[in-house]
Amino acid sequence: MAAPCVRVTCLRPRLVLFCRYRHHGDTSGSERSAPQAITFCPPAQSKNDWIGPPDRYSNLRPIKYFIPNDESDLERKLRELRQETQEWNQRFWENQNLSFFKEKEAFIISKLSALGLGLKDEQGRKRTLDADVMADFYQDFLSKNFEKHTRYNREWYRKNLEITFLMGKVKLQRALRKIGWE
Repeated sequence: MAAPCVRVTCLRPRLVLFCRYRHHGDTSGSERSAPQAITFCPPAQSKNDWIGPPDRYSNLRPIKYFIPNDESDLERKLRELRQETQEWNQRFWENQNLSFFKEKEAFIISKLSALGLGLKDEQGRKRTLDADVMADFYQDFLSKNFEKHTRYNREWYRKNLEITFLMGKVKLQRALRKIGWE
């Protein structure tokens, strides 16, 4: 059965959330094993940006941007910059999170094997390490990725300042258009 879409309006007037739900009668595990691409398309009469559920790997919410029929060159440039920034951010966090989980799993396996333990206990449950041992991994991971995160943060701030500057220009352009100046 097709997943229903729920529209939730927010305090910001040009923002709408879209959510996908699994039908209660569907017991197939295929949704858990493969990433689900968001195929929802907002209604043609919508004049809002739409925000989807968090991505499985990056934990970022995808955005479908509203494209007005009378979009100016400056508005198009702003929208495209926002889309490029969203895609760049998506790639970074997807790669970062996948790397984190692979390294974390390898760390857990190596620590358990050093202790002479398997991945599962006698009851078949997955073994975990205590917080102090995992703190060593987290500290090491952050130290190894410090430069990468620093470069990411600098680029993130640069992109956001550019977007903010363009948003100001678009607002000014719209205000001037309202009073009759072109």
